[in-house]
Amino acid sequence: MEVNWDPVLIQIGPLAIRWYGFFMAVSMAAGLYVLVRDGIRRGYDEEFLYNASALIIVGGIVGARLVYVLTNPGDYFAPGRYGEIIRVDHGGLSLHGALLGGGLAGWWYIRRRLPGPAWPHFQRLLDLAVPGVAIGYMLVRIGNLFNGEVLGNFTTALPFPRHPVQLYASAAGLGLLLLHQRLARRRPPAGYLFWSFLYYYQWWRVAVEETVRDAPIAWPVYANPAYGIEILTVTQVTTWPLLVLAWWLRKRSLEQDIDPVWEPGDPAREPGDGVGLDGATRADGAPRATEDGSEGEQ
Repeated sequence: MEVNWDPVLIQIGPLAIRWYGFFMAVSMAAGLYVLVRDGIRRGYDEEFLYNASALIIVGGIVGARLVYVLTNPGDYFAPGRYGEIIRVDHGGLSLHGALLGGGLAGWWYIRRRLPGPAWPHFQRLLDLAVPGVAIGYMLVRIGNLFNGEVLGNFTTALPFPRHPVQLYASAAGLGLLLLHQRLARRRPPAGYLFWSFLYYYQWWRVAVEETVRDAPIAWPVYANPAYGIEILTVTQVTTWPLLVLAWWLRKRSLEQDIDPVWEPGDPAREPGDGVGLDGATRADGAPRATEDGSEGEQ
């Protein structure tokens, strides 16, 4: 979808605050608020959560930009274009890169600051980050609309000349956020919420977004120009390994049975004594999660 909207929200002298940057800042603020609020409820210190969040945000931005630039080299590695590499406000971020960069930063900080095995803490931190990631995906896609990027394929048989992919993706972000909230009410094991988010996000990308998005084709399996459909794009080919990995780690989180709440020094909060698959109750009295994500009977 292409619109003739001004990408600049406010111009103060040489400083331009763009809609893309504004939406990114709002999503970061919302994600930070939820992560700290829920992290305290799960037993973590407020200072640790703020410091971890700062590192995750910086690592996420660096990773998101790096992956996007490396996967779109023609837009940046050309005479007169090198300066655009650091212009994050002009758009061009990869969610996979953000997850990778933010995840590495969070893992490093956990290893330095928290006692015991890092994996249970990391799983809990990943779960806490999901609302911010979903909100960011939802809002930043609107920023893409202002920047005139992430365009859909042309169509002739539909009421619009191009698929409004940015609006599709923004709606998908809202749907993923609502799904997360529903799953969170069931108190699943640590890690289950994040890997579920990533699993369903990958299905959305491979089945819908990439099918109608103007993207490089890896293998021309099918095309319908009238409806703006093309299969297989580069992303559709490369998404499958990550989709399978998310599915396996989602299943593995149930098997590892890590309690989503941490109490320092309490061995009952480590793997094997949180939520499980047999329908019994956890130490805090909440019902255990089952293989399909539903609650067992108490």
